[in-house]
Amino acid sequence: MNLHDTLFSSGSEVVRIVVVGTTAYLALLIILRTSGKRTLSKLNAFDFVVTVALGSTLATVLLSKDVSAMEGITALVLLVLLQFVMTWLSVRSERFQRFLKAEPTLLVRNGEFLEGAMRQERVSREEILAALRSFGISGTDLVAAVVLETDGSITAIRGAEQPDADKRRDVAQKNVTLTDSTLKTVQGGSGPGS
Repeated sequence: MNLHDTLFSSGSEVVRIVVVGTTAYLALLIILRTSGKRTLSKLNAFDFVVTVALGSTLATVLLSKDVSAMEGITALVLLVLLQFVMTWLSVRSERFQRFLKAEPTLLVRNGEFLEGAMRQERVSREEILAALRSFGISGTDLVAAVVLETDGSITAIRGAEQPDADKRRDVAQKNVTLTDSTLKTVQGGSGPGS
């Protein structure tokens, strides 16, 4: 085999790729439109695997002479049907849903790393901090929780801003000195002597 043969295919191979590729691509678009949005969602690891498998199947159809357009379209339809059946069962059976989907894992609670959960999920402090920075959060002290979701993404729930100690003491003292008449005034009622 020479360099020319390696770099350039015969005209019939190029025509085959154009015809089969266009046919398979259009078939995939029709399959995806009729199967609904859930087919390409990435709500969990299973959905991600199906999405990758669809792409891999399309690439195989395009580039392999051994796979006909009809075989490729059949494979695409099969993947989408299997995904539909799995999601249909998971919506109707809690047991099947637990089998198919992982549970979210809490990695940080009230600014504290949960080392055991991090080890179990194989997530490092650096990865959590990088995810927080991508959300515009500078550190774990600003979050109530960091969760590893079922699809492998990391989400952060911001913590409520905590007043400093002096402000907390002032609020506590003001709460103690409220009387029934003052409370009416604060709530929009009339004060003493009304």
